[in-house]
Amino acid sequence: MKSTLRVRFAPSPTGYFHVGGARTALYNWLIARKAGGSFVLRIEDTDEARNAEEWVEGILSALTWLGISWDEGPYRQSERSELYARAVARLIDEGNAYWCGCTRDEIDQRVKERGGPPGYDGYCRNRNNPRTPDSALRFKIPRPGQTVVHDKIRGDVVFDHENLDDFIIVKSNGSPLFVLANVVDDMDMKISYILRAEEHLPTTPKAILLFQALGMEELPVFAHVPVLVNAKRQKLSKRRDRVAVEDYREMGYLASAMVNYLVLLGWSPGGDREFMTIEEMIELFDIDQVNHSPAFFDEKKMQHFNGVYIRELSADEFVNYCLPFLEKNDWWQGSVKQLEVFSKIAPLVQERVSLLSEASGMVGFLFQSDIEISSDLADSVLRKDPKSAQIISDISEIYLNLSEFKAEQLHDATRRYCDSIDTPLRKVQAPIRVALTGSKVGPPLFESIELLGKKATLQRLVSAGELIGIRNT
Repeated sequence: MKSTLRVRFAPSPTGYFHVGGARTALYNWLIARKAGGSFVLRIEDTDEARNAEEWVEGILSALTWLGISWDEGPYRQSERSELYARAVARLIDEGNAYWCGCTRDEIDQRVKERGGPPGYDGYCRNRNNPRTPDSALRFKIPRPGQTVVHDKIRGDVVFDHENLDDFIIVKSNGSPLFVLANVVDDMDMKISYILRAEEHLPTTPKAILLFQALGMEELPVFAHVPVLVNAKRQKLSKRRDRVAVEDYREMGYLASAMVNYLVLLGWSPGGDREFMTIEEMIELFDIDQVNHSPAFFDEKKMQHFNGVYIRELSADEFVNYCLPFLEKNDWWQGSVKQLEVFSKIAPLVQERVSLLSEASGMVGFLFQSDIEISSDLADSVLRKDPKSAQIISDISEIYLNLSEFKAEQLHDATRRYCDSIDTPLRKVQAPIRVALTGSKVGPPLFESIELLGKKATLQRLVSAGELIGIRNT
């Protein structure tokens, strides 16, 4: 039998999908799945000036990518104006709301004159004002009094009504503000559990007062998850930090890794355990164990998580996940031969990357007719060590004379050369790798050389030699 528990996720389509929103959606989804309840998706799009359809599509795409499926919706608040109008009429008829044409300056001046919070008559001396083109509809706060938010994460939070404004619920242009729209929607959709970001806590007493004024007898359960902060313990900001889920997807994060990391931002299953399947998250997640302290969004740790998840992929899965990133390069045509070569090198790359996008940089040398060695690399690797020129020259001749151009033979021949000049293998590998790949890092060198092939290898060694002044006779 399906549970009556109903949660909702109600993002505003005003920009890219924030990682904090993704964490909130995930927590709601886990609660619903564990209880066998319903996860409702609702789009808060009443602010026409800030909303864009592309942001709606971005939210839906990001949620789908993360595997956060919804049972109902997406509902759009812009299509529910009749419900809000009926609620407004009831609030006015029952004396719980009034039209106010005061300017902000007038309000501030009265507050200043009173020497404290607005109080009962802080906004309008006469609450029977007729509606004018400049009027906004305000909710009449009952005073004196208190509203207590029973929060599953923060405990009881008390709000004294003397410190609450008679808040606006409808703008002068007739548009409902989100606090009214959310309350009406939550009542209509029978939402029983409201889990959202900490930043919404100050609006919760207003929501409770609206619920009560509109006749709701049993309030939903409230929970406000901790804010996400950066390394400087500043709240994550889209102007300063990388916060868009879409960005991380483009960088080459696996959805499963990101979900696993997000669930730990404020919650722990206990002990030192960190890695979990989605089924284990559903079973173990408990909102009562969520910490109210700010959660550090550590991008380096999330990248480590991603690396772990990448290495757990099968070889075929890794190849398929990498293909969209390979296709962004001019040198990739997706031919049968290219796929064959990449499939051979892929297991070696898989052990060395923490982002799927890094694979392209590691294998590009195999598919380019020529490579470019940056001046910095040429100076720091090929020219800095006086032995480099001799190594490039000697190894060219050694590789030319190999009867088999396989990784094992290449390794053995290079090792013998190292012994002959009394130089560690890593010292000899460095200039060879730069000469052949244009990079200081990459897959294992000798397996890479085998796939590159003898002709291309010798050509690149000659080119690198010319770059550092070796003349071929």
